[in-house]
Amino acid sequence: MRLVILFLLYFFNLVFSSFSLIASTIYVGQKTPFHSIRQAVIHASPFDTIFVQPGIYFEHDLNIDKPLFVIGINHPIIDGQHIYEVVSIRASQVLFTGFKIQHSGVGTLVDPAGIKIYNVSNVTVSNNILDDNFFGIYTQNGKACIIKNNTIKSYGQAEQEIGNGIHCWKSDSMQIIGNTITGHRDGIYFEFVTNSIIWRNTSIANLRYGLHFMFSNNDTYITNIFKKNGAGVAVMFTKGVTMINNTFEQNWGDAAYGLLLKEISDSFIFNNKFTENTMGIYMEGASRCQMQKNIFKNNGWAIKIQASCMDVTITQNNFFGNTFDVGTNGTLVLNSFNANYWDKYQGYDLNKDNIGDIPYRPISMFSMIIEKNPPAMILFRSIMVSLLDKTEKMIPSLTPENLKDETPLLKPVKL
Repeated sequence: MRLVILFLLYFFNLVFSSFSLIASTIYVGQKTPFHSIRQAVIHASPFDTIFVQPGIYFEHDLNIDKPLFVIGINHPIIDGQHIYEVVSIRASQVLFTGFKIQHSGVGTLVDPAGIKIYNVSNVTVSNNILDDNFFGIYTQNGKACIIKNNTIKSYGQAEQEIGNGIHCWKSDSMQIIGNTITGHRDGIYFEFVTNSIIWRNTSIANLRYGLHFMFSNNDTYITNIFKKNGAGVAVMFTKGVTMINNTFEQNWGDAAYGLLLKEISDSFIFNNKFTENTMGIYMEGASRCQMQKNIFKNNGWAIKIQASCMDVTITQNNFFGNTFDVGTNGTLVLNSFNANYWDKYQGYDLNKDNIGDIPYRPISMFSMIIEKNPPAMILFRSIMVSLLDKTEKMIPSLTPENLKDETPLLKPVKL
């Protein structure tokens, strides 16, 4: 009997202790006990849920320092009044969703943001509207965080006056999914970020880059749109990057490009679309990269591949309506072009195998002249230039001898 009583006491003690761990729900609004989000966060216990009713909350430096689910109903506004930071997340296991965050402070030393994540993991920031903030969403030393379906907009006029839309520094296993970013310095910025994915984002009309990679290895970006940015996308000092099914378009300017690849290696560029850019891809110091089944259409230069590149394989790509298909700055070529479709190819196919019987040389003599003397572009449509190019194709002298596609396709590659 004594054992039964001890067991019952143990059982009831376990049940009541479990009840004490059950999280509670807190409401914030005009007709609730809590009129500010800060009060609710201070009062909450770990893993509580805070629902914030519609309205304007003039709060800044809102510090979330415990695991919480903070949920806005119909996008309540948190207005930082241009004072430093608006929301600071300093705990793991936080969900922050459904708000409009506006008017952070401005600063170049402390990098204030609409939402900033500090040295934590498993944080989700989703379905928020961020308007007129210095940085939009900033993560430092984050791990396994999700930034998803946010709309991030700012109004910078010069690069030094504005931060990045989504900024990740020294982070790992990040997921950047379905965000729309415009008007920032860089739409998305990665520095020392590894094993992360950027998927289904739209980065438009940012002052510098739609996406900017620095020292960030083994990352993947898929099905993003980068349009009308100052200089397109830059991937620099990086290895092991996979780029699939992205759109790079209308990145125009004296030094603009759809995609800059500088000092990268062991990367895969597959099924992307480069349309109406000054340069589709500019490559410098790239090695052991594969480019396959991409479309280059109506660009100034489809690809500029500098002599510092090696072991780059360019195969089964489609080239339509580009002013120049390929440009380079030297005669040493350590890369291969095979089985691409070139709309400028004028060869023949006697055995009807859809492969040209003579090689295609994608570099024109005039493009080599332009590389060394840019003002010569004024002669582009002249008869003299056409004659020079035709002569060069018959008797190559200036263009690199081994930069050619030995097996040009007669029909576009099906993607």
